[in-house]
Amino acid sequence: MANLLYLVHRLPYPPNKGDKVRSFHLLKHLATNHRVFLGTFIDDPQDEVYRDALLPYCVDLHIARLSPRAAKLRSLSGLLSNEALTLPYYRNSGLQNWVDCTLRDQKIDAAVIFSSAMAQYVEGISGLCTLVDFVDVDSAKWTQYAPNHRWPMSWLYRREGERLLAFERSVAQRATHSFFVTENEAELFCRSAPECKARVEAMCNGVDAEFFSPEHTMISPFAADERALVFTGAMDYWPNIDAVSWFSTEILPILQKNRPELRFYIVGRSPTPAVQALASEQVVVTGTVDDVRPFLQHATVVVAPLRLARGIQNKVLEAMAMGLPVVASQECAEAIDAVAERDFLTAATADDYLRQIGSLLQSSERCKAMGQAARELVLTRYSWDAHLSGIDRHLVESGTGS
Repeated sequence: MANLLYLVHRLPYPPNKGDKVRSFHLLKHLATNHRVFLGTFIDDPQDEVYRDALLPYCVDLHIARLSPRAAKLRSLSGLLSNEALTLPYYRNSGLQNWVDCTLRDQKIDAAVIFSSAMAQYVEGISGLCTLVDFVDVDSAKWTQYAPNHRWPMSWLYRREGERLLAFERSVAQRATHSFFVTENEAELFCRSAPECKARVEAMCNGVDAEFFSPEHTMISPFAADERALVFTGAMDYWPNIDAVSWFSTEILPILQKNRPELRFYIVGRSPTPAVQALASEQVVVTGTVDDVRPFLQHATVVVAPLRLARGIQNKVLEAMAMGLPVVASQECAEAIDAVAERDFLTAATADDYLRQIGSLLQSSERCKAMGQAARELVLTRYSWDAHLSGIDRHLVESGTGS
């Protein structure tokens, strides 16, 4: 049993959005055989009530409070220091002091870093086994955002991509080993940082197939006379905002011309004003819900029309685990080891979505068969323990494993 320092950029509970799902299950996995010292941030006051839920998984817990508005202002100091704005955004003296004291007093055997920005807290420590879960190539996200925005934001996003990539490379060069959520993400990073290739690998996402199971009987949140198209996700995340905005304006109105019973449900926390403005008789914006599963279980089709997507989308795996037919963008589909037309459907253009969703609406038997195939795929290939066990080998090799 080793002493592990685990640093996460956002409170890893509740596991109700992509990064928190992965960071929580990694915490749960590490805590099975090791003593975990967890340092993290709370950036949403609603998460304050979940502090005690993490105590069974760690022997010590330090939570720094982060105000997104103040952090954005603080991040601008990166323009003067010529660093990625992400770094001062997540810089906190109290958390740094806790890390320093923990490393000094607790005989830490290894540090597990979740998200590249948290690596700055152990940047000056030599001889420490450091395992970094980058998850995605975050620098590529910022670069990808740039063409979709006007100056000066386009310039700022492009700059952030360049500066953050330089930091990611320096982190990976110092790290004992680095992980990304898919083989594609790992390969993308290695093309930009070939010097790190020997110590980079994929560690895929999983899904809790017992929790997300069609065997649970839940009350439908939908009206009896409607057929629901459902999108789930954090609705303050720009790729999700772009996805639902595009779907609501370019695809849904055409579908509803011949199928007025259709209604589009946008299910997720923190909807921005742009998302809230989509609400109408045809579009429902739920905001935070206690449990996303009833919306999935009683959906007719789950859609994931993300035009900007990196890595495996938990929203897609969760819908598949619930036995739902999914129509996903090609960007989402590429990250999942599945067979198109059997396990899910893919689409690129508005016409593709119209055709694929239309084909499912016309055949309840096809929906059922695809949902069953999707569920079977998740059970076979996407358990959390199977994927996260990849990190154990590196703890053993570094002499910290049990």
